[in-house]
Amino acid sequence: MHLLCTLDTLAEDVSKGFQLADVSLVAVNKCGHIYVYLNQCPHRGVPLEWQPDQFLDLDKNFIQCATHGALFRIEDGECIAGPCPGEMLTKIPCKVEQGEVWINLSSLAAAI
Repeated sequence: MHLLCTLDTLAEDVSKGFQLADVSLVAVNKCGHIYVYLNQCPHRGVPLEWQPDQFLDLDKNFIQCATHGALFRIEDGECIAGPCPGEMLTKIPCKVEQGEVWINLSSLAAAI
């Protein structure tokens, strides 16, 4: 397991980008649940953010691709609008323990 961040750096309804070696990740705290994905649009393979740590749409309900505006559900990473409906962001399993967000590096290696 690898420590990604502490919960105090990922407030509710906030997204944040992380760089681990040459892998870029996005984490979102939605309603107290943490979701982590590979920072890569399944349509074009490009990073998702508009600018650093800006992954969410204006209403903070979806992850939005800056390249073409595709919207992905935060809870499961499925594209619900844009050029790649039904395609999925690559989810990285995580767990929260004692205020820290942990990811499994072996699952990350399998995802890329």
